[in-house]
Amino acid sequence: MTSIADVRDEYLFLEGFDRIELLIDQGKALEPMPDALKTDTTLVKGCTAEVWTYPTRNADGTLHFLADSKSGVVKGIIALVLMTVQDKQPADILNVDVEEELRPFEVSKHLSSKRTSGIPNMIALIRETALRYA
Repeated sequence: MTSIADVRDEYLFLEGFDRIELLIDQGKALEPMPDALKTDTTLVKGCTAEVWTYPTRNADGTLHFLADSKSGVVKGIIALVLMTVQDKQPADILNVDVEEELRPFEVSKHLSSKRTSGIPNMIALIRETALRYA
């Protein structure tokens, strides 16, 4: 998985639509989430773009998240979120300031207010999962 720092550097180098294309490309690179996991239970509330998040726990105690969306840009932002927390120990996830990591990407600039509410809700679900296992 590409690091968020690498993607951020490339994003800041680009302008306009090239930035959106970069986000969409990140979403396309996400690990596929099986359709069977896209249920009302895994649906993140508050996002008009439909976002699903499914946590799993690896044998070493790290958390691994599957996530998906029908929106290409939202899926790209999901990829950025996962870059900050994927396959980390629960305590380490709780110490990550995901919002600060996303700040340079100007998420609200690329999404309507109805779509941006799903991302904080997804981050909250990730934190809740990490807290349960910490």
